[in-house]
Amino acid sequence: MEELNPFKIAQKQLDEAAKIMELDEATHAMLREPMRTLIVTIPVKMDNGTTKVFTGFRVQYNDARGPTKGGIRWHPEESLDTVKALAAWMTWKTAIVDLPYGGGKGGIICNPKEMSDAEKERLARGYIRAIGRFIGPEKDIPAPDVYTNPQIMAWMMDEYSKIVGYNAFGVITGKPLGIGGSKGRADATARGGMYVLREATRYIKMDLEENAENMYKPYEELEKMEDSIPKENAITIAIQGYGNAGQFAHLLVTRLFKNAKVVAVSDSKGGIYSEDGLPFKKMRKTKQNTGSVINYEAKKITNEELLELDVDILIPAALENVIHRDNADKIKAKIVLELANGPTTPEADEILHKKNILVLPDFLANAGGVTVSYFEWVQNITGYYWDFEEVYEKLDKKMSKAFWDVINKQKEYKEKGKDIHTRTAAYIVSIERVVKAMKDRGWL
Repeated sequence: MEELNPFKIAQKQLDEAAKIMELDEATHAMLREPMRTLIVTIPVKMDNGTTKVFTGFRVQYNDARGPTKGGIRWHPEESLDTVKALAAWMTWKTAIVDLPYGGGKGGIICNPKEMSDAEKERLARGYIRAIGRFIGPEKDIPAPDVYTNPQIMAWMMDEYSKIVGYNAFGVITGKPLGIGGSKGRADATARGGMYVLREATRYIKMDLEENAENMYKPYEELEKMEDSIPKENAITIAIQGYGNAGQFAHLLVTRLFKNAKVVAVSDSKGGIYSEDGLPFKKMRKTKQNTGSVINYEAKKITNEELLELDVDILIPAALENVIHRDNADKIKAKIVLELANGPTTPEADEILHKKNILVLPDFLANAGGVTVSYFEWVQNITGYYWDFEEVYEKLDKKMSKAFWDVINKQKEYKEKGKDIHTRTAAYIVSIERVVKAMKDRGWL
């Protein structure tokens, strides 16, 4: 039976890389556990006059390279193990794109869908009061994640500013533009993934034709363009998950490339498939108006069937552990671009590697979000703000370099007689950077 505990998976991935690297015992032990784990209780006065006590977490996994960085998730099934795993992955994610950050993550066990805006604001401010002494622009910089958004970040930034007595815009990223947010943040995760995908297709010599004039255009301009679905010689794409990352992936892959065709999408209720391609505007409208993509007039498929379609590129952009030991052998895509966190289990990684499928691992593929968060923090600190083109151009450079760092590390180990898959190669790049910082500081 596969172990699906997210933190155990994160540890297993680290262990595999550490073994190949022949990492010493003390360094390995230091990297297997978070440096700091904070559990807080947050009393919140609800709209009906009662007080409800929520449990919150903040994990600072490793800060050798700089202040820790990571989102805050609000979810009814949030767990410390999930937060620890995501904090670990954030450590490797910030290192893979060479940001001066460590990794952190936060969470609150709650169901925001059942809360009013006033209750959400009181919870957001209560959380910051509980963790306020542990965060800061030079300590730990939170951001939005599952079921949190720019408005919640604004409340949190404001509460922290009240505590310290001045406007501390740099304490949190993912804020609205008017109070220190960055242009380009909304689609950064998917946009960064597209730059990695472009480099990957060049590497395996897949003819994905770049639309250079659109590469650094704001997504609002791209949304206004008419859908154009290529009829011949198209690169076919399936997207599992049609939330923020999935919808932006659909928009961007069809605007940044001339011969890309999305033939399948899905959400939690199921999926649809059309050999002729699915137009972005109609898909988004269907999702917005009916709540699910399955109400679009096309062939109905399950989420499981979508993963096994005969497409060129598969983009898991929803849940963790969807590609596992039992279905990995049925994956037919040439490239798997992981916009979701943890969509592939360690056992599946081995199977996909043997099938010569190029997996672009989550902490590389979806690092665009934290990269633009870093840009936001830099802009907050300097007080100088960039336009869309500058943000996207800097993002492209970071993501493209990160991809080739991973490929070159994989080649380096192959020359040593060790055939490692891309996730392990990515881990080794990140671990080497974190370990160097730890050793330079005299920790080990």
